[in-house]
Amino acid sequence: MANIASAIKRARQMIKRRTRNRAALSTLRTAIKRARVAVDSKAADAPAQVKAAISTIDKAVSRGVLKKQTASRYVSRLSNRAQAAS
Repeated sequence: MANIASAIKRARQMIKRRTRNRAALSTLRTAIKRARVAVDSKAADAPAQVKAAISTIDKAVSRGVLKKQTASRYVSRLSNRAQAAS
């Protein structure tokens, strides 16, 4: 356990940030999964789901949850999957 005031504060900040990042990652994974399922089942709302997933991915990058190249890879794979299904 931290004894120094600055270390205690850092620990508090870390807990807050971890909680926020885990929530953002969970939202991201859910959006990607919904888009994949919609595309694979050829649902009518598949394009909307893909668009929502890409938007969520972009938000994760802007918030620092994902690296830019990782997000680019996710978007590329999702787009290719949607293109192949249509």
